[in-house]
Amino acid sequence: MKSSCYKVLMIAAISLAAFGLGFAQPSATPAARMFDGETLKYEGKGSKYKLSMAVADLTFSAVATPNSNELVIKSEAVSKGSLLKLFRYSFLQQYQSTVDLDTFRILKTTKHDVQKERVRDSEAKFDYAAKRVSFVETDPKDAMRPPRRIASEIGDQLYDMISAIYGVRMLPLAVGKKFSFSVSDSGLVYKVPFAVTAREKQDTVFGKVWCFRVEPEIFGTDRLIERQGKMVIWMTDDARHTPVRAQIKTEWGRFDIKLKSSSVID
Repeated sequence: MKSSCYKVLMIAAISLAAFGLGFAQPSATPAARMFDGETLKYEGKGSKYKLSMAVADLTFSAVATPNSNELVIKSEAVSKGSLLKLFRYSFLQQYQSTVDLDTFRILKTTKHDVQKERVRDSEAKFDYAAKRVSFVETDPKDAMRPPRRIASEIGDQLYDMISAIYGVRMLPLAVGKKFSFSVSDSGLVYKVPFAVTAREKQDTVFGKVWCFRVEPEIFGTDRLIERQGKMVIWMTDDARHTPVRAQIKTEWGRFDIKLKSSSVID
């Protein structure tokens, strides 16, 4: 699997809604605290030429820290099924995103990324006073390898790929609404537009429910993925706006991610 195809898969998997907000929000604290104790589990499948295969299990969990005003969001994507058996390709990607509950802007992102024998650990720190994100990536298998460092200028409100999922869930979604936003990935900052294009019924773990169809523009020149493609996310039309399904179409085929279980611990 080529690295570009891998990035498409991981954006479909690890970031059902891989985008952040680039505009001022009302106080996010009441809405943000509803995520405390929530766990969402998904299954990802890939298909091409009428052949469908399971490719990954995905888990998202969020916990408010007891002694600070922060929310820690952990996410994991693990390869499975035909991807392992037929192509002998494995991956593991683990994110931990720390956000401020008052502003819901990202404070720190850590990532553990494994692609077969390749392993990378990284950390991104966000300094809003200095308006700067500092990203450092290391190879834990090679202590002599120089760290990869990237720094970029940031604004007052920024999200990483994971916290953005939760940020968009707090928006007042409605058909016809359009937004522009900023998302930081590996020390770089991207501007991406998205639109709420429809309200549709979907078969979900909650039954057949109404969902908003959200379409972020992550493909194209100067986007997260500089190739042709399309991404669609369906979020429930209720207070939680739970992402229940995502679909990405690319030159390599189609990737579908569906929610398998949802739980909240009070």
